Amino acid sequence: MEKLIVNAISREKRFAFVRDHTVEEIIFDRPEQRSLVGNIYYGTVTKVLPGMNAAFIDIGEEKNAYLHRDVLASYVLSPERNIDKEKKSVSSFVHQGEKLVVQVDKDPTGVKGARVTGIIEIPGDNFIYMPQGRYVAVSKKIVEEKETLRSTGMKLKSEEEGLIFRTSSTSATQGDMENELNSLRSQYAELLEKAASLKKPGILYQKDTFTQLILDYITGMTSGEVIIDDLSLKKLIQSKNPSLNITYYNGKENIFAHHRIEHEIDKALKRIVWLDNGAYLIFDETEALTIIDVNTGKFSGKNDYQDTVVKTNTLAAIEIARQLKLRDIGGIVLIDFIDMKNDKDRRYIQDTIEKEFQKDKTRTKIIGFTSLGILQLTRKKTKVSLSEALQEKCHVCEGTGRILSAETIAFRLERELLEHRNSDAEAVLIETTIEVREAIEPHLGMVEEWLKFKVYFLIQPSAHHYYVIKHFGNHGEIAQKAGETY
Repeated sequence: MEKLIVNAISREKRFAFVRDHTVEEIIFDRPEQRSLVGNIYYGTVTKVLPGMNAAFIDIGEEKNAYLHRDVLASYVLSPERNIDKEKKSVSSFVHQGEKLVVQVDKDPTGVKGARVTGIIEIPGDNFIYMPQGRYVAVSKKIVEEKETLRSTGMKLKSEEEGLIFRTSSTSATQGDMENELNSLRSQYAELLEKAASLKKPGILYQKDTFTQLILDYITGMTSGEVIIDDLSLKKLIQSKNPSLNITYYNGKENIFAHHRIEHEIDKALKRIVWLDNGAYLIFDETEALTIIDVNTGKFSGKNDYQDTVVKTNTLAAIEIARQLKLRDIGGIVLIDFIDMKNDKDRRYIQDTIEKEFQKDKTRTKIIGFTSLGILQLTRKKTKVSLSEALQEKCHVCEGTGRILSAETIAFRLERELLEHRNSDAEAVLIETTIEVREAIEPHLGMVEEWLKFKVYFLIQPSAHHYYVIKHFGNHGEIAQKAGETY
């Protein structure tokens, strides 16, 4: 059974998709983290890079966007044969200072700006309209009417235009499609008029990603339930899919807490994920890739060791596919399954994870096992992951997960104090943590003998180990500052 739980009454809007009592996906929408994907901008080309076959374009956001040659409208609409076009540099199709209308297809991540395309897509109820797409496509979910719709699309569009038919188009008449196409053409004309009025790069159209995602989900739901805490959004959903069972939630407890979605969010942020049989997974997300380690943990199995390994790896493959979707992890993923001795078992595990990814709307490519037994895959990244959206780098460890030990800080303090040996001071006051003082205390007599002055400590609680040399002076003055009786 499918269930969509929507929390839309606060500034941070969220929804969770649940299938057979298992949370498969959680989507967040915050004003400061709102996805740019689908937004249309009027921009200026700032740099053309023939070596990368790309250009950078100022779209009025913090970072310049990246635009590849192959998605330039001038490249797509060029009358030359593809084989001839591919030999030409990006500078043959765009120049620095040129003004372009572009659409974001990947959010900025890290130090990289957004990725944009010159092939604009304007969504309608029955199809997606591309003013300069030049082709007709039909949703993969449509089987029987595929050729009929493709033929209809070729008749409706001009040579430059493109159309992608949605599943809802199977119940639309040709008249409905013609009216919709004319409406979408008018929308695009209005965008161009707005672009002509702008004096500097800026946004032309901002997509309501949250509402659109919900509508996309309910379009694909043939049965199930939608539970929502916002009446206006409930009415909109009912108008789009009257066959669904839609319930308005007005309880005092937050809708996510009531349905235990908050608990699932907390679990999805943890590094360790336990499997039902006592085995566990370790997730390590880095800037470049994600590494997942599979461990047998408490699971020893009832038969031989290889049987235990295959069972554990099977459970891990199923859960990893769910976790990657739930955590919205994209990019390169390396999975270190427990070592399997024969190719048959590896093939079985690869088939298992491929089957699970068929439920994922995000494109995933399984590359295969390396000679070291590590499964490689890539998952398309269009926005930040769940951890990037909800967490920030630790100010103590700067995201490494480690801090300098008390012993290391104690040795550093010792070396710095030795630079002041044989000075005129009688004592020194050090501000530090109790752990650093305890690390140096057993050797303090020897250190003071080297230094020829007394060491006093002022203890301060801290999340990380540190020290500060506060004062040099006479015994009485420093002891008083340290709170000790001289």
